[in-house]
Amino acid sequence: MTTTFPDVTISTDRLVLRPFEEDDVTALAEMMNDEHVTAWTTAPHPYTHADAHSWATAHSHDERTEGRGLVLAVTEFLTQRLVGIVHLRNTDWRTRTTEAGYVTAPWARGEGYASESVLAVAQWLFGDQHFERLELRTAADNTASQQVAQKIGCISEGVLRNAWIVRVQAADGSWTETRTDVIVWSLLPEDLDDTDEYGAPLGYEAWEGHSGRSAHHGGHAFAQRADAPGRPVGADRN
Repeated sequence: MTTTFPDVTISTDRLVLRPFEEDDVTALAEMMNDEHVTAWTTAPHPYTHADAHSWATAHSHDERTEGRGLVLAVTEFLTQRLVGIVHLRNTDWRTRTTEAGYVTAPWARGEGYASESVLAVAQWLFGDQHFERLELRTAADNTASQQVAQKIGCISEGVLRNAWIVRVQAADGSWTETRTDVIVWSLLPEDLDDTDEYGAPLGYEAWEGHSGRSAHHGGHAFAQRADAPGRPVGADRN
């Protein structure tokens, strides 16, 4: 039984989803220090250049090689700038199920990149990897993230009460933590329509063996690393 995802790059009309590289470090640090990312993820705050370097060159790659999931940097096809992250985690290779988290950079919001990138990954998962279920979890107050789930055709399955912790920023700029409900969404192969009105073409391209990325090293699970971006709970602010 296959227990790791391939080293893959996925392309749509507007985006290229690929493994992280060392050249992404500066943009990654800037993206992860955005207030909306701080609010909806477990990312360290402040998110340092060292945090970004460790994630881009080592720990994001460990997610794949150690069988936990897959981390893809979302970049614009024309400019090659980093505009987000899609992270597959909690992968169960026996049942062929996994969970997607996603982050959109503040300079790229309002373009529909989150729905386009997550949908492209879902199409690849179902078509090439023969997965049977993709799960998304969104904080109850994160309406932008919920819109992404709805746009790609996810079905809301219910609410996990008091199941997550988010951050709230006070007037003085300080952050406090508070508990929140989590909405569980699922996407199955039969949920994907033949047409897509949200900017992600069904005719995506995927190829294995991305070249030019930094070498990766041993590491630990995403949620256990203080220097990882942090688990996104549908952290898009589109």
